[in-house]
Amino acid sequence: METYTLLRVFADSWYLLFMTLFFVGIVVWAFRPGSRKLQDDAASSIFRNDDRPVREGASAPSQNLGRSQGAH
Repeated sequence: METYTLLRVFADSWYLLFMTLFFVGIVVWAFRPGSRKLQDDAASSIFRNDDRPVREGASAPSQNLGRSQGAH
């Protein structure tokens, strides 16, 4: 049997089964009962270092950057 044919048969059968089981395992791991707290923590981590809420009508910090470095 030629090497290409052997690898093709392996990829079409066993590797497909392995990848399917791997995908199902990842989905089960992500939705396990104990992962809710970890997922909530990861979702709110971007806001963890905020000191104060943004005022209504305030511009973004990136917009103020150009004004402070502009010509006087």
